[in-house]
Amino acid sequence: MLKRFNMNNAKPVTIPFAAYFKLSADMSPKTDEEMEHMYSVPYSSAVSSIMYAMAMKWILRYLKGTTDVGLTFDRAKMSDLVISYVDSDFAGDLNKRRSLTGYSFTLSGSAINWKATLQATVALSTTETEYMDLTEAVKEVL
Repeated sequence: MLKRFNMNNAKPVTIPFAAYFKLSADMSPKTDEEMEHMYSVPYSSAVSSIMYAMAMKWILRYLKGTTDVGLTFDRAKMSDLVISYVDSDFAGDLNKRRSLTGYSFTLSGSAINWKATLQATVALSTTETEYMDLTEAVKEVL
């Protein structure tokens, strides 16, 4: 894919998506009339196209930096201990204002289970978001 889009020599990045990319459904036209109007205004269609192109380029740069990433299990580091990581982003979804939530479980340093999703309900505080996130992770453990 990198070769197809001429990104073989791109500088890799370490995070999959930069925080300053604020792509939202509100940025796109809602009706057929609005879409038709967007096509007739070169500037507005160019700005949104550039924003999405920048986001796609960022993702390709991330992929460039992860070509050698994989799951490995080292006998010397084998352990029965499962380590879990849980985090959330309060009201991180720009469209619905719901929190993003995620967890990861590792065994011997390798991820064995993970999930990232929008929380089902709207949280009223960061504490509530964290409790909801923790609940989802504990349910997965059980």
